[in-house]
Amino acid sequence: MSTTTPVRRSRLHRREHRAALALVAIPIVGFLVFTGYPLVFSVYASFTKWNGLSEPVFNGIANFVEMANDRYFWQAMGNTIFYMIGIPIGLVLSLLLALALNRRMRGTTFFRTVYYVPVISSLAAVAILWQWAYNGDFGLVNQVLALFGIDGPNWLQNPDTVKPAIIIMAVWKGLGYSMLLYLAALQSVPRHLYEAAALDGAGAFQQFRHITVPMLNPVTFFLVVTSIIGGAQIFIEINIMTPTGGPEFSSASIVWYIWQKAFNYLQMGYATAMSVVLGLLVFVVTAIQFRLNRRFQFSID
Repeated sequence: MSTTTPVRRSRLHRREHRAALALVAIPIVGFLVFTGYPLVFSVYASFTKWNGLSEPVFNGIANFVEMANDRYFWQAMGNTIFYMIGIPIGLVLSLLLALALNRRMRGTTFFRTVYYVPVISSLAAVAILWQWAYNGDFGLVNQVLALFGIDGPNWLQNPDTVKPAIIIMAVWKGLGYSMLLYLAALQSVPRHLYEAAALDGAGAFQQFRHITVPMLNPVTFFLVVTSIIGGAQIFIEINIMTPTGGPEFSSASIVWYIWQKAFNYLQMGYATAMSVVLGLLVFVVTAIQFRLNRRFQFSID
């Protein structure tokens, strides 16, 4: 029967171990302080009546009952969901651009740069620029429409056009980012797959459907998830282009409404309750996306 002698660790080893623990502890402490504690406190604050200045007073589910009967909450949520229409539009346009710029022709580098410039531009500056372009009297959009004999509306002051106008701006802003990811994915597809498909008699559309689309699925999944999360938090565009929430509350997003309740009306408890509900909805939608993507991968395999 053999006995094992305990391994004696050197002083240097113990010192390195303590240093490693200290380095690991830094992000953990940062997460607990700046994410964990605010998350737990926000859940607690959602069950209180709190103005952000005095001590929160527990009021049970009163905030959630008020939320269920708040027509502005449901209208803002509906507006936010409507803005999601821009996600598939942006993905399709960015994929078409990526397919066009993936060809070997002159000027592709220039156009890639041009399409990516809005991505790195300040969102506030872009919103101000589009606010001017959408002006009903002297805006650039209506000036272009006038060349074709079309009398354009006052885009941001019309309940029927304000949301489509913001969607167009958001799609334009994020087009270069999605295009760049699709372009990188296209360039990583092995060429021998297309060559083998061509030898088997597959046409261009069949190659796109059975090779390109499945190979781009990870990028598409990433863009859909991040776009839904980002779309649920749309705020700066609304706050700059339509600072009053648009005519008849037609452009207000849920985050804009939360901000209004929290900082303009000092209803921090109610605003926190709406934030918790929004966070849960985003979590559920993201989980569904992961599940659907897993099933799609299994169906391909």
